[in-house]
Amino acid sequence: MNILVVDDHPLYRSGVAYTLQNSGQDIQVLEFPVVDAALARLDAGLQADLMILDLQMPGYSGLDSLKTVRSRRPEVPVLILSANDDPAIVRECIDLGAFGFVPKSAPSEQFNAALALVLAGGVYLPPTSLSVGQPASRAQQDAWARLGARLTDRQRQVLIGIVQGKPNKVIARDLGLSDTTVKSHVAHILDALVVSNRTEAVYALARAGLSLRDLETAPPAH
Repeated sequence: MNILVVDDHPLYRSGVAYTLQNSGQDIQVLEFPVVDAALARLDAGLQADLMILDLQMPGYSGLDSLKTVRSRRPEVPVLILSANDDPAIVRECIDLGAFGFVPKSAPSEQFNAALALVLAGGVYLPPTSLSVGQPASRAQQDAWARLGARLTDRQRQVLIGIVQGKPNKVIARDLGLSDTTVKSHVAHILDALVVSNRTEAVYALARAGLSLRDLETAPPAH
């Protein structure tokens, strides 16, 4: 398993690499001080199972580092590590397709939990972000619990694309569907989850503790 650690602070980068190498898993860690170097290796054919990315990187501002990685290598899952744990920033990262967000102030146990969940195909959000906004309603809790029974195979495939941060056009291309059909599926998914947009759908899955594997193996709707 190849994991890229992209952070411009050598001590922190080395600390993350050390944690990964001592996780008990068969992990090959590659460290990069700049985003472009990591992208160059990926463009040269390196296969990566995960990129752990600091938001504040040389040559980039705001969320530009994440936007660039998602644009250039959308197939690589990204876990954000950042000193900025503003819930609004967390939400924007998830909206852009990040598979998780861990504040740099988090204890090692939280990082390990995030790593395990993301590698299993889930979306990890810090507890402070999961509690942002209104608590889950009974209708939402019931909908999440019965999610597998409410979605067809194709709708689960579309939901997987949503979790991966893919826009409708890309989901349509990947699944061989029309844009109109994908939009219809997205509308049904949002209704099934009792949410109003794609990011809330991802948050719903995170709150429910569901991963991509869960979506792939759930029994289809009847």
